[in-house]
Amino acid sequence: MNNPIKVALCGLGTVGSAVFRLINDKSELFKRRFGAEIKIVAVSARDKSKERDICLNDVAWFDDGIKMARESDANVVVELVGGSEGVALEVCRAALSTGKDIVTANKALLAVHGFDLAKQADEGSRSIGYEAAVAGGIPLIKALREGLVCNEVQSLYGILNGTSNFILTEMRNKGLDFETVLKDAQMLGYAEADPEFDINGVDAGHKLALLTALAFETKPDFSSMSVEGISNISELDIRFADELGYRIKLLGIARRGPEGTQQSVRPCMIPKELPMANVDGVFNAIAFQGDDTGPVFLEGRGAGAGPTASAVIADLSDLARGLRLPTFGVPIKELKLGNPASEDTAVGRFYVRLMVLDRPGVFADVAAILREQDVSMEAILQRTRAPGAPVPVVMTTHEVNQLAIKKAIDQFSSLDTVLEEPRMIKIENLGL
Repeated sequence: MNNPIKVALCGLGTVGSAVFRLINDKSELFKRRFGAEIKIVAVSARDKSKERDICLNDVAWFDDGIKMARESDANVVVELVGGSEGVALEVCRAALSTGKDIVTANKALLAVHGFDLAKQADEGSRSIGYEAAVAGGIPLIKALREGLVCNEVQSLYGILNGTSNFILTEMRNKGLDFETVLKDAQMLGYAEADPEFDINGVDAGHKLALLTALAFETKPDFSSMSVEGISNISELDIRFADELGYRIKLLGIARRGPEGTQQSVRPCMIPKELPMANVDGVFNAIAFQGDDTGPVFLEGRGAGAGPTASAVIADLSDLARGLRLPTFGVPIKELKLGNPASEDTAVGRFYVRLMVLDRPGVFADVAAILREQDVSMEAILQRTRAPGAPVPVVMTTHEVNQLAIKKAIDQFSSLDTVLEEPRMIKIENLGL
């Protein structure tokens, strides 16, 4: 039997309590499978008096998580506080400085401070496990760090936020607007009271930064990423997408090419027949393209107490087996700068929707702008209107430089016949 894994657990919210229960309820299973006992020796949370469905009698309580990380007799600290700064960061720094390993579900922390923490871990021969930080119960980190270790990953894409995916799914299935579905998601517990990080793409961006770093052997680089959320997607756009043979998904995409690494999070239209188009509700999915494996597609629940706690245990099991891998797949000295490439240089197809006054000369003005920017239309749709109502005009383009279509959008906005901000959504065939 290997030496026991003694855990100091920082944070006893939904996930923290689930981790506590799993470790206690399945201790015998872990002994059989990992060859070592996993036990919680210390905990820390904001309110000791809070009612919790767990028994804390046999563990040390610390009001201060940072003190716990320094002074407890644990050999691994599980950080489940969240946030990129403050307690979460200091707990991790304190744990590493006193020779403890870290397991965390905190994607924001690692997206912002991952390189510095990885350097500290590397220098102290410690480990940072973060399977729970990306897509909950889907073993994405293991897949990249171990399963695809012999592959050069050239590109990856995925649905990385369950809240946004649920909202887009409900808008499509029920014909409801964004605000209505968001309220429903909050009532069901799929969206936070403050859902900004989910709906504006930041949560997905943090996760993408970690996956890109691991896949491409680069420093995490969230700050240079192009991020767009779903709050501007209308039920009208979803209907037009369906008519054109597409579904709208919030995708995180990373590609590397001769000009550098492109990372983006934004709503995309993807063909209905693709597996990614049929990942609905709160589910997540990710696809990689390995040079030896070819395409790899993984799908599962991306959040929730059970899947996230399970991912935390997976990292603890590695420690129980004596497995400590570099945080981002290679020693810290081998990590490269990502050399971020502007998306404006990329070529692709686009969906454009204008709400216009139905009067002579409108199409001539639109056509003149497209001609000026060298944008070629693939298809155009126009719907009838009620008297005096604006008319939706939908266009899809052939492949065009992204900067050119952005310039055309700016010019459309200046027309007095265009009544709303034009909508532009990239069409992704996901031919990795």
